[in-house]
Amino acid sequence: MRPGDLPHRAPSLTPEGIPDRLYGRRRGHPLRPRQERLIELALPRFRLTAAEAAHPQGPFPGATDLWLEVGFGGGEHALALSAAHPGVALIASEVFENGLCSLLTRVVPEGAEATCRVPDRLRLWPEDARHLVALLPDAALGRLYLMFPDPWPKARHAKRRFVHHAMLPLVARVLRAGAEWRIASDDPTYQAWVEEVFADQAFFTLRSVVTDRAADWHPTRYEAKAIREGRMPRYWTFVRSDAPCS
Repeated sequence: MRPGDLPHRAPSLTPEGIPDRLYGRRRGHPLRPRQERLIELALPRFRLTAAEAAHPQGPFPGATDLWLEVGFGGGEHALALSAAHPGVALIASEVFENGLCSLLTRVVPEGAEATCRVPDRLRLWPEDARHLVALLPDAALGRLYLMFPDPWPKARHAKRRFVHHAMLPLVARVLRAGAEWRIASDDPTYQAWVEEVFADQAFFTLRSVVTDRAADWHPTRYEAKAIREGRMPRYWTFVRSDAPCS
């Protein structure tokens, strides 16, 4: 396979060079009763199934595009995207239960955990995002967001980063030519890692890298915390190259 070419079939769930899972713990502080109800009753209704991931046109009929956010944290960025682009379907991925509850609290009224209406253009993936990437069909996505991911700063943990040499062809397979991969980080180690991983590859070209967030990049709580604490975020836009499959 030539550099930049993609595999015909969906990739393995455990690509060589990265571990079986890319996250640590699933829960921080103990969940309150309302949060427990959200996880037990609301989350299954919002959840994208594996079968739907393989055929995403099914749960999102009439959507103008399909985007993915990996690691949505508190959910404010994902919900802002949905509000700003009502015709676009969004899959929001997060394994951390407290983050899932944070998003669900914003859209599920108290007492309606089992009955609330699920937004037409939003589904959640509460598992390893790499598994979702493996399930999605070729060229399924028009945009991918990775906003302020866990930097996994220790060298021995670098393999847990979603930005990884082994992940580039897998992500490239599900992004159509011209699609954007947007990445933001305030961590110097992760910033240097992004530059290293994208330096010598044929799947993506750099459109821009800036230190001031553009108007169409929605803010997050992690960005606000970083700025308060004197760290300088960096924002990259990479574009999927037009490389044919072999």
